[in-house]
Formats: sequence, C-alpha cells, structure tokens
Amino acid sequence: MTSFSVVIPARYASTRLPGKALLDIAGKPMIQRVWEKAGESSASSVIIATDDERIAQVANSFGAQVCMTSDRHPSGTDRLAQVASDLNMPPNHIVVNVQGDEPLIPPDVIDQVAENLSRNQQASIATLCEEIQANEEIHNPNAVKVVFDVNGMALYFSRAAIPWARDEFAADVSKHPNQGSWYRHIGIYAYRVGFLARFVGWNPAPPEQLEQLEQLRALYNGEAMHVDKVSHPIPAGVDTAEDLAKIRQFFTDGEGV
Repeated sequence: MTSFSVVIPARYASTRLPGKALLDIAGKPMIQRVWEKAGESSASSVIIATDDERIAQVANSFGAQVCMTSDRHPSGTDRLAQVASDLNMPPNHIVVNVQGDEPLIPPDVIDQVAENLSRNQQASIATLCEEIQANEEIHNPNAVKVVFDVNGMALYFSRAAIPWARDEFAADVSKHPNQGSWYRHIGIYAYRVGFLARFVGWNPAPPEQLEQLEQLRALYNGEAMHVDKVSHPIPAGVDTAEDLAKIRQFFTDGEGV
C-alpha cells in the first residue's frame, strides 16, 4: 500500500459563504466532515492546513492534526508546500490535496489518486477526470477539459472545447459528435513533495494566466502529470448557500452518515 498524507487547506474567508469551513452540517462543522472522510482513506496522516485561529481551534477540538500556514499564500498549492516543508516531509513522499469544501468525497478516490502517482514514477502529479456526456458541458468554460496521451499523461487543460471536432462542430456546434471522447478534469491532486518545492519558485505561466488554471504552470515547466478516470463519482462540493442546503438535506435524510 502506498504511503501518503492528506492535506486539507482550509481558509475562513469565502466570497459566497464566509466562514464556510465552520458551517454546520448535521451537528458537525464542514471541515470535520471532510477530515472524517479523508480519515477513511489509507492515508498515514490527515492534516488540516489553515491560516485562521478559529478553524485551528475547532479542528483541535475534534482531534485533528493542524498546521498553521501563512495568510499570504496565493494558492492552495503554496499552502501545501509550506506544510510539507514545516513537517520535513521527504522529497518522494506523496501528498494528496483534498479540498475543505467536499464533505462527501469518497475515500476510495483519495486512495486512487495516491496509488496512481506511486505507480507512475515519471510523474510529479496525479489527478483525475470523468467522461463528459452532455454536449453543453463540452462548451461550458466552467467545466475544465483535459486531453491526455496513450500513457495517461496530461497534454493540456482548457476551458475551451478540446479536442475540437472540426467537421461536426462546423456543421452544428450544439450537437454531440458521434465519435470522440471528452473528459472533465476533477480537481483532486496527488503531489510529490519535491515537486511542491519546485512549484513555489515558478512565476505564473502565460497559458495559466490566460485560462486561469494553475495546473498549466506545471505543464509549462515540463512536469509530467498523470490523469486517470475516476473510480467513483464525486458528489459536488459546497460553493453556494444552495449547495450547503442540499448537503444538509443529504445528511438529514441519513444518506451521509
């Protein structure tokens, strides 16, 4: 079994849901729900990384390991890099980034992305995707598409409809082509600690700035990223008040217990 750690970055500030990490879901704060799911994976440790004392106090109260990080990190990846450095994790150790707003994340998916990175020694990062079924999603810029090679290595990520079905889309862009496959990127990552140390030294890449996709910085700098089809569907996270209401109802109905 692959040895890996889970790090859950958790910020208090949120434009749409302030204090999101501490919002109640069936008697427990959301960050605890995420931490408990991550604890059901095969991870050797689960760490909550935060720059907020309120989150740290709550996390400590339910027994989580907490790493306090700078409040100046521009991204969650920078926060993970500080955790790896502060805890003296070795360069080959694998760290899985689990978002703090996904209280229904399947533990098997966490294991999958860690195992994939362990098996693909040429990769610095592993991530997941799922096949797109609806034509509307192919053209939705909020659904990030990924194209990968025969070995599962990422070629490019884009908000655009890639690959572009030249003839079919020229005839009618609203119709789903009869041939070809499109994949939506799922934002869970496994990293090697050595990569995290390199990443924080790079400037944002030109394609990253255009697409507003941080993972393009890794590709731009020549890092290999493995992509696999997700083993279990991942339920939606919590971005809005409506999302929160749905998650709360899910637990109220006893499905999330």
